[in-house]
Amino acid sequence: MLIAAARRRVTALRQPVPSARIARALWIAWAVIVWNVVFDRVIVVAGRSYIAAARTAVAANPSGPLVNMDDWMRPAVTRGLWLATASAGAILVTGLVTVHFARTRPADEKTRLHAKLAKRAKMKKASRA
Repeated sequence: MLIAAARRRVTALRQPVPSARIARALWIAWAVIVWNVVFDRVIVVAGRSYIAAARTAVAANPSGPLVNMDDWMRPAVTRGLWLATASAGAILVTGLVTVHFARTRPADEKTRLHAKLAKRAKMKKASRA
């Protein structure tokens, strides 16, 4: 009984509408994750560059002026926003267009035949009730 219920749920998810919805959600999740990774990477690289510049400045002149962190991090934030948004946008557009075309493409003969048989069985079942 439990296995039959699980099979019904899996079968329901394999239908075009729910599977397209799941695919869209996964593409959106992937785009969000990529945005976060790219932005974080740009900020980390800028932080490391700042630390290297600060070490160099202190080594060259210990009593001299310190390197300003804003000079390094503000441009990195802007660069990170642009790179992360471009990366996530490319993934999102690619994914959503792919899902759209996959959902609207004509099904092959076997799939159409299966859909017709399922529709007839459903209609027969409804007429009996």
